[in-house]
Amino acid sequence: METPSFLSARRWRAVAAPALLLPLSACDWVVLNPAGDVARQQADLVVISTVLMLLIIVPVMALTVLFAWRYRSTNTDARYEPDWHHSTQLELLIWAAPLLIIIALGALTWVSTHLLDPYRTIGRINQNQPVPAQAKPLEVDVVALNWKWLFIYPEQKIATVNELVLPTDRPLRFRITSATVMNSFYAPSLAGQIYAMPGMETKLHAVLNRPGESMGFSANYSGAGFSNMRFRMRGVSPDEFATWASSVAKGGGTLDRAAYLTLEKPSEREPVRRYAAIAPDLFDAVVNLCVEPGKMCMGQMMALDSRGGTGKAGAWNVAALTYDKFGRENVGIALPGTSPAQGKLWVQAACADNTATAAPDTHVSAPASLAPLRGANLARDRYRPSLWPAPAPAAAPPAADATPAPHPHS
Repeated sequence: METPSFLSARRWRAVAAPALLLPLSACDWVVLNPAGDVARQQADLVVISTVLMLLIIVPVMALTVLFAWRYRSTNTDARYEPDWHHSTQLELLIWAAPLLIIIALGALTWVSTHLLDPYRTIGRINQNQPVPAQAKPLEVDVVALNWKWLFIYPEQKIATVNELVLPTDRPLRFRITSATVMNSFYAPSLAGQIYAMPGMETKLHAVLNRPGESMGFSANYSGAGFSNMRFRMRGVSPDEFATWASSVAKGGGTLDRAAYLTLEKPSEREPVRRYAAIAPDLFDAVVNLCVEPGKMCMGQMMALDSRGGTGKAGAWNVAALTYDKFGRENVGIALPGTSPAQGKLWVQAACADNTATAAPDTHVSAPASLAPLRGANLARDRYRPSLWPAPAPAAAPPAADATPAPHPHS
């Protein structure tokens, strides 16, 4: 009876082993093997931080097993010292090792936080190639909608829905916002996640080094269609990108403000769409919450506030200042019993054209040299020409025969 039992056990293991490995076959290692240099540096941070922490975790786990085995109750050969209470060498080891690791992690975090700041322009295409001086970043405006992604290419004057096509080895500059609730733009093979918030603009600088296709998605819960809020990202050569952009410009539709307001309505599993033309300043209007006609842009409101507001006149224009999404936006009269003529005041006229103002450019330039961050020759003067402005030259002393300037009060 033992032989059939043994064979059945072997047969069970043969079937169970592949089944246990099946979940691992679905793992996507894109976070640790990304196609972009920024994401690659972030992956290195994950690996380095994990290794540094394992320097403590592995010895502690090993010593736990060792002590439990060595000082078990049946081991009569182990030293028994009930009066032992202190060891200077052990205390130094216990406190010095974690302290050194924390210092290393702190230095690594401080440097990488500044170098990988999403608002900072990238300083290199890859590890061995700096950004050429004449390189012009490709600008892409990103709008998070319910539940889809809108990508606007200002330079090419085209737009897409749920499709992001990028040229390889070219600096990328994203401006990101949301038309609904707070969201998060995340393309793991490109860079880390960046929040998209209504009425605000965030930025991301990155580069894609390898052609191929990957997925991007929303990393922040935003409602019923959140799980399907994904987009396809394709990396292509610069020539292929130019060809693709030209084909979209010839065969797509038009994304004017009316089409955008229709697109903005909640929907799930949206197919890829392409637009050959876009309304001017559409992205800035989305940020300023004034795509709909008759809405005062946030920039205009802040300009009025900076001049002291509108006084009582502003009470008749509350409708133009209401931004409740899918709520009271279409209110035409601010107060009961008032006639439309009373609402035609200068404040309402100020927002008739819905001209949005662009947010100020707040990006930070990449450092000219990373040598000081690596601790190479800490003398500041050596790097002054590249990192810090040179001090103003001292004024030359007046010549001996020069006539002194008159005193201002003389």
